[in-house]
Amino acid sequence: MNIPRPEYPNPQFQRQNWINLNGSWKFQIDNAKSGLERKIYQDPSRFNREITVPFCPESVLSGIGYKDFMAAVWYSRDFEIPERFAGMRVFLHFGAVDHKATVFLNGEEIGTHSGGYTHFKFDITDCIIGGKNTLTVYVEDDVRSPMVPRGKQSELYYSHGCDYTRTTGIWQTVWLEFTPQSYIESIKITPNAANSSVDIRAKVVGSGTFEALALFHDKIMGVASVDTVNGIADAHLELKAAHLWDVGAGNLYDLELRFNNDRVDSYFGLRDIKLEGYKFMLNGKSVFQRLVLDQGYYPDGIYTAPDEDSLIRDIRISLDVGFNGARLHQKIFEPRFLYHCDKMGYLVWGEYPNWGLDWSRPDSLYSILPEWMEELERDYNHPSIIGWCPFNETWNIDSRPQADEVINTIYNVTKAFDPTRPCIDTSGNFHVVTDIFDIHDYDSDPDTFKEHYDGLMKNGELYDRFDVDGGEYRGRQTYNGEPVMISEYGGIGWDIGKEARAWGYGEQPKSVYEFIDRYRGLTDAILDNDRILGFCYTQLYDIEQEQNGLYTYSRKPKFDPSIFKGINSRKAKIELN
Repeated sequence: MNIPRPEYPNPQFQRQNWINLNGSWKFQIDNAKSGLERKIYQDPSRFNREITVPFCPESVLSGIGYKDFMAAVWYSRDFEIPERFAGMRVFLHFGAVDHKATVFLNGEEIGTHSGGYTHFKFDITDCIIGGKNTLTVYVEDDVRSPMVPRGKQSELYYSHGCDYTRTTGIWQTVWLEFTPQSYIESIKITPNAANSSVDIRAKVVGSGTFEALALFHDKIMGVASVDTVNGIADAHLELKAAHLWDVGAGNLYDLELRFNNDRVDSYFGLRDIKLEGYKFMLNGKSVFQRLVLDQGYYPDGIYTAPDEDSLIRDIRISLDVGFNGARLHQKIFEPRFLYHCDKMGYLVWGEYPNWGLDWSRPDSLYSILPEWMEELERDYNHPSIIGWCPFNETWNIDSRPQADEVINTIYNVTKAFDPTRPCIDTSGNFHVVTDIFDIHDYDSDPDTFKEHYDGLMKNGELYDRFDVDGGEYRGRQTYNGEPVMISEYGGIGWDIGKEARAWGYGEQPKSVYEFIDRYRGLTDAILDNDRILGFCYTQLYDIEQEQNGLYTYSRKPKFDPSIFKGINSRKAKIELN
């Protein structure tokens, strides 16, 4: 059978013994949410449709293409365990299921998970039976709930503005994995470029010796062997040679990890990042972040790339126009995408899809913190991630301001878990405690845009549009001398065709030359400011009615990419000082 998305989902924690469960599943919509009460999980053969996993039912690639709201959906498929895996532990993995999943095996519930964007798994060893096993998944999703983060999924029937087609249910790979009875549960890798070393903390099940072998281009770079204590192994590897992970140069070390009879293949990048004054420092040198907004949408797969080449293409088209990284915006991207960012030396920010959540309620902490911690734990090891951003634009909700204690708590938890990366508390507005004071500014006039930030160079004062015309938002955030980044700007609309609802930011240019002049003027204003450490242009490609990308939704360039590469690639003033 031709299995969609056949590659192993997480190259940073890979085992050889696994089975991909993507492909054709039985499917049923349950808008009444009565299926649990009716116990239809006991006879899923009655499900009335077929769906192709891992594509959401709203997508063309799923074979369903149903775009109305779905309160709940059901999935089911059968599988058998090959004889060669007899005696091993069996784990059932889900890359991501939006939003609350309840999983049944052979008619019995085995567990639940809430959160539509992160990986989860179940140990199903004791639930497996000989021969055919029936896996059933029930998913509830309510993007209109103020306690369900939805990112850019539209809460209205139609897509509108910068909200797009919804994603319901399974949207990443489902797979089985087989381990010995004692096994490696997880790893946390912390590189130290200054000392040419790497520290690995492994959580294991069982007792014994944990071994780590680091290689670079098949040459042994370092080894360690430690006994486990209370399920933890801390290994320190001194590396024979330092091959630094850098912009445009992944230089990844391979890792072979062993614990008794278990083996996991992984990798790491040797790099250090820190903020120094107004600068972002990578391996001791100032690096300007030339980022672009990437929202991870695909015309035929919605949240899910149709194939691995599509993941690579999105990085390549970004590099082609002179960006060195991206804000992975309002979505937790799949590990396979991050793997290619790691390989290609592509800078990215790990963000969370907080839109839809009522952050004015203190109890909204319970809706974001568990999944945010899952994201931090899943993605900590990726060298391409150079910062965290749990919130974006926390506007008032029904005239209620954000609960600052929620923003503050998430920031502090993030820094406690990962002190090695900067954290932006809430991108654009309204900052409570942040390592970088980032700004969203969609002024389309290059002259006034430049004036906004000249004061930062002259006297250290940062323009804040909310202090100028902010109304109820006036005085809601205070600049205290933090490093500055313009993390959203531009958004210039172009070639909107006949789509009546299509839009971009500001008035659309009247000619190609006007578009390029505006782009150059806005970008030069940032590059020529020695107090700004980076920019993020909105955006890489069009998404449905939001047609302000440098590429169309199908990833075709609207203009000659070399023009923008020339504008974006020149040295920033902060890199020269």
